Amino acid sequence: MAGSVAIDESTIFETPLVELVLDLECDATVLGKVEWFNLVGTPHGGGSVKSRIAKGMLDAAEDAGELDPDTVLIEPTSGNTGSEIARLATARGYEVEIVMPDNSAGGKIEAVRDAGATIEFVPGDLGYDAVLDRCEEIIAAAPERYHRLNQYENPANPGTHERTTAPEIYEATDGAVSHFIAGVGTGGTVTGTGRGLHHRDESIAVSGFEPAEPLHAIDGLKYLKSGNHYHPGIYDERVLDEKRYVDTQDAYDRARELRSRYQHRMISCVDSGQHDPTVVRDHLRVDDQFLVGTSSGAGVQVVYDLDAAGALDDGDVVVLMLCDRGDKYADIPLWAAYFDD
Repeated sequence: MAGSVAIDESTIFETPLVELVLDLECDATVLGKVEWFNLVGTPHGGGSVKSRIAKGMLDAAEDAGELDPDTVLIEPTSGNTGSEIARLATARGYEVEIVMPDNSAGGKIEAVRDAGATIEFVPGDLGYDAVLDRCEEIIAAAPERYHRLNQYENPANPGTHERTTAPEIYEATDGAVSHFIAGVGTGGTVTGTGRGLHHRDESIAVSGFEPAEPLHAIDGLKYLKSGNHYHPGIYDERVLDEKRYVDTQDAYDRARELRSRYQHRMISCVDSGQHDPTVVRDHLRVDDQFLVGTSSGAGVQVVYDLDAAGALDDGDVVVLMLCDRGDKYADIPLWAAYFDD
Protein backbone atom coordinates (compact mmCIF):
# COMPACT_ATOMS: atom_id res chain seq x y z
CA MET A 1 0.00 0.00 0.00
CA ALA A 2 1.50 3.33 -1.02
CA GLY A 3 0.76 6.57 0.79
CA SER A 4 -1.24 9.27 -0.99
CA VAL A 5 1.46 11.89 -0.31
CA ALA A 6 4.95 11.62 -1.78
CA ILE A 7 7.63 11.64 0.89
CA ASP A 8 11.12 13.07 0.46
CA GLU A 9 13.09 11.48 3.29
CA SER A 10 16.14 13.56 2.43
CA THR A 11 14.48 16.51 4.20
CA ILE A 12 14.71 14.65 7.55
CA PHE A 13 17.54 15.76 9.90
CA GLU A 14 19.66 18.95 9.89
CA THR A 15 16.82 21.19 11.09
CA PRO A 16 17.23 24.94 11.72
CA LEU A 17 18.08 26.70 14.98
CA VAL A 18 16.30 29.97 15.73
CA GLU A 19 16.84 32.43 18.57
CA LEU A 20 14.02 32.86 21.08
CA VAL A 21 14.07 36.21 22.87
CA LEU A 22 12.64 35.62 26.36
CA ASP A 23 12.30 37.85 29.43
CA LEU A 24 15.03 36.24 31.53
CA GLU A 25 16.86 37.61 34.53
CA CYS A 26 20.21 36.57 33.07
CA ASP A 27 21.73 37.28 29.68
CA ALA A 28 21.57 33.75 28.29
CA THR A 29 20.96 32.89 24.62
CA VAL A 30 17.98 30.61 24.04
CA LEU A 31 17.74 28.66 20.79
CA GLY A 32 14.90 26.53 19.47
CA LYS A 33 15.51 23.55 17.17
CA VAL A 34 12.66 23.72 14.67
CA GLU A 35 11.65 20.12 14.08
CA TRP A 36 8.74 20.67 11.70
CA PHE A 37 11.42 21.22 9.03
CA ASN A 38 11.71 17.44 8.96
CA LEU A 39 9.58 16.62 5.89
CA VAL A 40 9.13 20.36 5.34
CA GLY A 41 6.48 21.17 2.76
CA THR A 42 4.27 18.13 3.40
CA PRO A 43 0.69 18.74 4.59
CA HIS A 44 -0.37 19.16 8.23
CA GLY A 45 2.52 21.37 9.25
CA GLY A 46 5.36 19.32 7.80
CA GLY A 47 6.88 16.67 10.03
CA SER A 48 8.01 16.72 13.64
CA VAL A 49 10.78 15.53 15.92
CA LYS A 50 9.26 12.04 15.47
CA SER A 51 10.17 12.04 11.77
CA ARG A 52 13.71 11.33 12.93
CA ILE A 53 12.89 8.19 14.87
CA ALA A 54 10.35 6.94 12.33
CA LYS A 55 13.12 6.89 9.74
CA GLY A 56 15.70 5.54 12.19
CA MET A 57 13.50 2.67 13.38
CA LEU A 58 12.33 1.75 9.87
CA ASP A 59 15.88 1.75 8.55
CA ALA A 60 17.05 -0.44 11.44
CA ALA A 61 14.19 -2.93 10.97
CA GLU A 62 14.85 -3.21 7.25
CA ASP A 63 18.59 -3.57 7.75
CA ALA A 64 17.94 -6.38 10.25
CA GLY A 65 15.66 -8.20 7.79
CA GLU A 66 12.67 -7.93 10.15
CA LEU A 67 10.24 -6.67 7.49
CA ASP A 68 8.86 -8.19 4.31
CA PRO A 69 6.26 -6.97 1.79
CA ASP A 70 3.41 -8.63 3.73
CA THR A 71 4.38 -7.12 7.09
CA VAL A 72 1.79 -4.90 8.76
CA LEU A 73 3.47 -2.28 10.89
CA ILE A 74 1.53 -1.39 14.03
CA GLU A 75 2.30 1.29 16.59
CA PRO A 76 0.56 2.83 19.61
CA THR A 77 0.90 6.61 19.73
CA SER A 78 -0.62 9.86 20.89
CA GLY A 79 -0.10 11.19 17.39
CA ASN A 80 3.26 12.37 16.07
CA THR A 81 5.10 9.04 15.98
CA GLY A 82 2.06 7.42 14.42
CA SER A 83 1.73 10.01 11.69
CA GLU A 84 5.43 9.88 10.85
CA ILE A 85 5.57 6.07 10.76
CA ALA A 86 2.42 6.10 8.63
CA ARG A 87 3.89 8.59 6.17
CA LEU A 88 7.27 6.93 5.79
CA ALA A 89 6.20 3.29 5.97
CA THR A 90 3.26 3.55 3.55
CA ALA A 91 5.49 5.45 1.13
CA ARG A 92 7.91 2.50 1.35
CA GLY A 93 5.07 0.13 0.51
CA TYR A 94 4.05 -1.27 3.90
CA GLU A 95 0.58 -1.55 5.36
CA VAL A 96 0.28 0.39 8.61
CA GLU A 97 -2.14 0.28 11.55
CA ILE A 98 -2.00 2.98 14.21
CA VAL A 99 -3.55 2.68 17.68
CA MET A 100 -4.26 6.07 19.24
CA PRO A 101 -6.56 7.87 21.72
CA ASP A 102 -9.77 9.17 20.20
CA ASN A 103 -9.00 12.63 21.58
CA SER A 104 -5.73 12.99 19.67
CA ALA A 105 -5.18 16.25 17.79
CA GLY A 106 -7.12 16.42 14.55
CA GLY A 107 -4.09 17.40 12.49
CA LYS A 108 -2.29 14.25 13.59
CA ILE A 109 -5.31 12.03 12.85
CA GLU A 110 -5.61 13.58 9.39
CA ALA A 111 -1.92 12.97 8.69
CA VAL A 112 -2.30 9.27 9.56
CA ARG A 113 -5.37 8.93 7.39
CA ASP A 114 -3.87 10.85 4.47
CA ALA A 115 -0.91 8.47 4.51
CA GLY A 116 -3.31 5.57 3.92
CA ALA A 117 -2.91 3.94 7.34
CA THR A 118 -5.69 2.31 9.36
CA ILE A 119 -6.54 3.76 12.79
CA GLU A 120 -7.80 1.87 15.85
CA PHE A 121 -9.17 4.39 18.34
CA VAL A 122 -9.12 3.90 22.10
CA PRO A 123 -11.26 6.10 24.42
CA GLY A 124 -8.98 8.91 25.56
CA ASP A 125 -10.50 8.99 29.04
CA LEU A 126 -9.04 5.53 29.73
CA GLY A 127 -5.54 7.00 29.76
CA TYR A 128 -2.58 6.32 27.50
CA ASP A 129 -1.72 2.95 29.06
CA ALA A 130 -4.98 1.66 27.57
CA VAL A 131 -3.64 2.51 24.12
CA LEU A 132 -0.55 0.39 24.79
CA ASP A 133 -2.70 -2.47 26.09
CA ARG A 134 -4.98 -2.41 23.03
CA CYS A 135 -2.00 -2.55 20.68
CA GLU A 136 -0.69 -5.64 22.47
CA GLU A 137 -4.13 -7.28 22.25
CA ILE A 138 -4.19 -6.78 18.47
CA ILE A 139 -0.71 -8.23 18.06
CA ALA A 140 -1.51 -11.21 20.31
CA ALA A 141 -4.50 -12.10 18.13
CA ALA A 142 -2.31 -12.38 14.98
CA PRO A 143 1.38 -12.29 15.93
CA GLU A 144 2.54 -13.52 12.52
CA ARG A 145 0.80 -10.58 10.82
CA TYR A 146 2.23 -7.64 12.76
CA HIS A 147 5.57 -6.00 13.46
CA ARG A 148 5.70 -3.29 16.12
CA LEU A 149 8.61 -0.88 15.81
CA ASN A 150 8.02 -0.08 19.49
CA GLN A 151 9.20 3.46 19.99
CA TYR A 152 9.28 2.90 23.77
CA GLU A 153 11.77 0.02 23.73
CA ASN A 154 13.58 0.36 20.39
CA PRO A 155 17.25 1.39 20.81
CA ALA A 156 17.09 2.99 17.35
CA ASN A 157 14.93 5.72 18.92
CA PRO A 158 17.58 7.27 21.22
CA GLY A 159 20.26 6.00 18.84
CA THR A 160 18.90 8.18 16.05
CA HIS A 161 19.02 11.26 18.29
CA GLU A 162 22.52 10.41 19.49
CA ARG A 163 23.65 10.03 15.88
CA THR A 164 21.87 13.08 14.41
CA THR A 165 20.30 15.55 16.86
CA ALA A 166 23.26 15.82 19.24
CA PRO A 167 25.94 16.54 16.62
CA GLU A 168 23.63 18.94 14.80
CA ILE A 169 23.17 21.01 17.98
CA TYR A 170 26.82 20.89 18.94
CA GLU A 171 28.07 21.88 15.50
CA ALA A 172 25.42 24.55 14.88
CA THR A 173 26.40 26.27 18.15
CA ASP A 174 30.14 25.79 17.51
CA GLY A 175 30.29 23.77 20.72
CA ALA A 176 28.92 26.65 22.81
CA VAL A 177 25.73 24.85 23.91
CA SER A 178 25.65 24.78 27.72
CA HIS A 179 22.10 23.47 28.38
CA PHE A 180 19.81 21.10 26.49
CA ILE A 181 16.08 20.81 27.28
CA ALA A 182 13.63 18.19 25.99
CA GLY A 183 10.35 16.65 27.11
CA VAL A 184 9.73 13.00 27.89
CA GLY A 185 7.27 11.01 25.82
CA THR A 186 9.28 7.93 25.02
CA GLY A 187 12.36 9.53 26.55
CA GLY A 188 14.25 8.94 23.31
CA THR A 189 14.98 12.58 22.49
CA VAL A 190 16.41 13.59 25.85
CA THR A 191 18.21 10.26 26.35
CA GLY A 192 19.84 10.04 22.93
CA THR A 193 20.61 13.73 22.48
CA GLY A 194 21.83 13.99 26.07
CA ARG A 195 24.19 11.08 25.58
CA GLY A 196 25.53 12.52 22.37
CA LEU A 197 26.10 15.94 23.89
CA HIS A 198 27.72 14.50 27.03
CA HIS A 199 30.03 12.47 24.81
CA ARG A 200 31.25 15.75 23.33
CA ASP A 201 31.24 17.80 26.54
CA GLU A 202 30.29 16.38 29.93
CA SER A 203 29.64 19.86 31.31
CA ILE A 204 26.54 20.36 29.12
CA ALA A 205 23.51 20.33 31.45
CA VAL A 206 20.68 18.08 30.23
CA SER A 207 17.19 18.85 31.57
CA GLY A 208 14.22 16.57 30.93
CA PHE A 209 10.66 17.56 31.69
CA GLU A 210 7.44 15.65 32.26
CA PRO A 211 3.80 16.67 32.82
CA ALA A 212 3.05 17.67 36.41
CA GLU A 213 -0.34 15.93 36.49
CA PRO A 214 -1.70 12.58 35.21
CA LEU A 215 -4.62 14.10 33.28
CA HIS A 216 -2.62 16.65 31.35
CA ALA A 217 -2.97 18.10 27.86
CA ILE A 218 0.68 18.54 26.87
CA ASP A 219 0.47 16.43 23.77
CA GLY A 220 3.23 13.90 23.23
CA LEU A 221 4.44 13.80 26.84
CA LYS A 222 3.97 10.94 29.30
CA TYR A 223 3.13 11.26 32.99
CA LEU A 224 5.56 9.16 35.02
CA LYS A 225 5.80 11.02 38.32
CA SER A 226 3.70 8.65 40.42
CA GLY A 227 1.42 5.65 40.17
CA ASN A 228 1.76 2.41 38.28
CA HIS A 229 2.39 3.85 34.81
CA TYR A 230 4.41 2.18 32.07
CA HIS A 231 7.98 3.49 32.06
CA PRO A 232 9.61 3.43 28.60
CA GLY A 233 12.59 1.11 28.55
CA ILE A 234 14.70 3.47 26.45
CA TYR A 235 14.28 6.40 28.87
CA ASP A 236 17.55 6.54 30.78
CA GLU A 237 17.19 9.10 33.56
CA ARG A 238 20.89 8.77 34.39
CA VAL A 239 21.52 11.02 31.39
CA LEU A 240 19.61 13.85 33.06
CA ASP A 241 21.32 16.49 35.12
CA GLU A 242 17.91 17.75 36.20
CA LYS A 243 14.23 16.86 35.84
CA ARG A 244 11.39 19.37 35.82
CA TYR A 245 7.59 19.07 35.91
CA VAL A 246 5.35 21.40 33.91
CA ASP A 247 1.65 22.24 34.37
CA THR A 248 -0.60 22.13 31.32
CA GLN A 249 -1.68 25.76 31.66
CA ASP A 250 1.92 26.96 31.84
CA ALA A 251 2.74 25.03 28.66
CA TYR A 252 -0.16 26.64 26.81
CA ASP A 253 0.61 30.10 28.17
CA ARG A 254 4.24 29.91 27.05
CA ALA A 255 3.27 28.70 23.59
CA ARG A 256 0.92 31.65 23.31
CA GLU A 257 3.68 33.94 24.59
CA LEU A 258 5.89 32.96 21.66
CA ARG A 259 3.03 33.61 19.24
CA SER A 260 2.43 37.08 20.72
CA ARG A 261 6.12 37.95 21.02
CA TYR A 262 6.76 37.25 17.36
CA GLN A 263 3.55 38.77 16.03
CA HIS A 264 5.52 41.77 14.70
CA ARG A 265 9.10 40.73 15.35
CA MET A 266 11.52 39.00 13.04
CA ILE A 267 12.62 35.50 14.02
CA SER A 268 16.40 35.31 13.91
CA CYS A 269 17.74 32.13 12.29
CA VAL A 270 21.08 31.17 13.81
CA ASP A 271 21.63 28.13 11.59
CA SER A 272 19.42 27.06 8.67
CA GLY A 273 20.55 23.44 8.74
CA GLN A 274 20.19 21.75 5.38
CA HIS A 275 17.66 24.31 4.20
CA ASP A 276 18.01 27.45 2.15
CA PRO A 277 17.37 30.51 4.36
CA THR A 278 14.43 31.43 2.13
CA VAL A 279 12.79 28.05 2.84
CA VAL A 280 13.31 28.61 6.56
CA ARG A 281 11.73 32.05 6.38
CA ASP A 282 8.73 30.75 4.42
CA HIS A 283 7.98 27.83 6.78
CA LEU A 284 8.60 29.35 10.22
CA ARG A 285 5.18 30.97 10.33
CA VAL A 286 1.61 29.80 9.73
CA ASP A 287 -0.57 32.54 8.22
CA ASP A 288 2.09 34.98 9.42
CA GLN A 289 1.99 33.62 12.98
CA PHE A 290 4.72 31.76 14.88
CA LEU A 291 2.79 28.76 16.22
CA VAL A 292 4.49 26.07 18.29
CA GLY A 293 3.04 22.93 19.86
CA THR A 294 2.25 22.46 23.53
CA SER A 295 5.44 20.54 24.35
CA SER A 296 7.44 23.45 22.93
CA GLY A 297 5.59 25.80 25.27
CA ALA A 298 6.47 23.47 28.14
CA GLY A 299 10.13 23.65 27.14
CA VAL A 300 10.00 27.44 27.29
CA GLN A 301 8.51 27.17 30.79
CA VAL A 302 11.49 25.04 31.83
CA VAL A 303 13.84 27.78 30.61
CA TYR A 304 12.04 30.27 32.85
CA ASP A 305 12.14 27.81 35.76
CA LEU A 306 15.88 27.30 35.37
CA ASP A 307 16.41 31.04 35.17
CA ALA A 308 14.34 31.66 38.32
CA ALA A 309 16.31 28.97 40.16
CA GLY A 310 19.61 30.65 39.26
CA ALA A 311 20.67 27.71 37.10
CA LEU A 312 21.41 29.91 34.09
CA ASP A 313 24.26 32.40 33.79
CA ASP A 314 25.13 35.26 31.48
CA GLY A 315 26.62 33.84 28.30
CA ASP A 316 24.96 30.42 28.56
CA VAL A 317 23.55 28.91 25.37
CA VAL A 318 20.32 26.98 25.93
CA VAL A 319 18.85 24.73 23.23
CA LEU A 320 15.31 23.36 23.43
CA MET A 321 13.33 21.26 20.99
CA LEU A 322 10.44 22.90 19.11
CA CYS A 323 8.88 19.53 18.35
CA ASP A 324 6.03 20.51 16.03
CA ARG A 325 3.77 23.29 14.81
CA GLY A 326 0.87 24.50 16.90
CA ASP A 327 -1.78 24.47 14.19
CA LYS A 328 -1.95 20.67 14.51
CA TYR A 329 -3.84 21.27 17.77
CA ALA A 330 -6.41 23.79 16.58
CA ASP A 331 -9.35 21.44 17.23
CA ILE A 332 -8.49 20.81 20.91
CA PRO A 333 -10.78 22.88 23.22
CA LEU A 334 -7.93 24.09 25.45
CA TRP A 335 -6.17 25.36 22.36
CA ALA A 336 -8.92 27.82 21.43
CA ALA A 337 -7.60 30.44 23.85
CA TYR A 338 -4.23 30.22 22.12
CA PHE A 339 -5.72 31.84 19.04
CA ASP A 340 -7.65 34.52 20.95
CA ASP A 341 -6.15 37.98 21.01
